[in-house]
Amino acid sequence: MRLLNFLLGGSILLTVTLSAFESPRKEKKLIKVWETDSTLSVPESVLYDPKGNVLYVANIVGKSDSLDGDGFISKVSLDGKIENLKWTTGLNAPKGMGIYKNRLYVTDVYRLVALNLSNGQAEQTWDATDKKAFLNDVTVDKNGTVYVSDNRNNKIYRLKDDKWEIWMDGGDLNNPNGLLAVGTKTMMVGSTKIGALQSLDVASKKLTKIADGMANTDGIVAVGKDYIVSDWNGRLFYITANGQKQQLLDTRNEKVNSADIDYVPGKKLVVVPTFFKNKLVAYRVE
Repeated sequence: MRLLNFLLGGSILLTVTLSAFESPRKEKKLIKVWETDSTLSVPESVLYDPKGNVLYVANIVGKSDSLDGDGFISKVSLDGKIENLKWTTGLNAPKGMGIYKNRLYVTDVYRLVALNLSNGQAEQTWDATDKKAFLNDVTVDKNGTVYVSDNRNNKIYRLKDDKWEIWMDGGDLNNPNGLLAVGTKTMMVGSTKIGALQSLDVASKKLTKIADGMANTDGIVAVGKDYIVSDWNGRLFYITANGQKQQLLDTRNEKVNSADIDYVPGKKLVVVPTFFKNKLVAYRVE
């Protein structure tokens, strides 16, 4: 807080608090920029690859836990053109994705799959320990540690230095879906059971609630020091670092879902997978 002192009439000292006159934080709004055609098939997650300047899209195709081998990954340009509908096939029901070096990590119901970004071929897989696992989101920190949420069984798995393990189990996770590594010491967690965004201290595994009231939380992206969180039912929320929440989008009446989103910083685009509507929709954040 900055203070300025003014002399009035040569003798009276008036202290003015500048923050009292500063305008409040401006509300954000979304401007629709583009949408793809509807040849995608139950797109659950989208991931921006800054190196390739492309969007990867995980297509479930059938049911979210089907082991049918029909799932695939698409490549979409930043102006909404589907460049390669079936860049990689043979997955079951792919969902969350994360990139580290030349690998695309994607969850596939009961397993984590590492795909080679150069050719889309699967290089390695890791199976969950629970036979009824529902691996959902992926986040990778800057050191290459991979975290995976098991939304159904209230767990977070970790792949670190080639060791795959259950890293957190139960407690205050409240059915984690969306994960976002913030550096190496903090992770944001979307807890669907309580409709909340929580901050997780990686060292202590302590969870702190940042904001709630979001029902079925899904994707989490960083916008500077703030966040945009999707509610699968069809809403997007802008959440400041100190927990102030603003609804950006509500497409529930149109029955358009908003699954695992991503953000393209250079274009200020938030890209939304619409799940059953079989397309991506991109909005500019203003």
